[in-house]
Amino acid sequence: MKDLLRRGLLRVAFGALLGASFAAAAGPAMAQGTSAPRPGPDGVIRVKSAYGMQETISRIRADIAAKGIMFFSAVDQQKLAADAGITLNPSTLLTFGNPPLGAQFLTANAVSGLDWPVRLLVLQDDAGTVWAAYTDFAWIARRHGIVNRQEQFAKATSVVESITSTVRDSH
Repeated sequence: MKDLLRRGLLRVAFGALLGASFAAAAGPAMAQGTSAPRPGPDGVIRVKSAYGMQETISRIRADIAAKGIMFFSAVDQQKLAADAGITLNPSTLLTFGNPPLGAQFLTANAVSGLDWPVRLLVLQDDAGTVWAAYTDFAWIARRHGIVNRQEQFAKATSVVESITSTVRDSH
């Protein structure tokens, strides 16, 4: 019985250690002097676009296609709001992904399907600035307690950073 308890505690401790090291290593926190985006406290990464709404969406979709990533949908939230008689700044939700990669997260925790496929929101704020926003993959891993897919989360992070770099305002 003591052996079972000791092994269980070791498993919990090891899982916590893996989770902590994953959060430190796989998150898109930027090193001094790099331009990798950082998540806010809500786990959302916001990338300021150098382009208007339609050009930002076009560039992102073209990059997704060029990478051979499956594009699922574009939801024009501004139009949906207008159809309901509500005024909303331009806002379009893009969903895309790589099923063999995304399935790796689902096999680790089926509830992570709430965050897959990848969702990238292109929106325009009140000042007219266009943003591309997505949920930080390290935050998603923590949310779902996934500690055994570091390589896959790192890949997803690098892909979405590459996609948003096609519109990123360098100023």
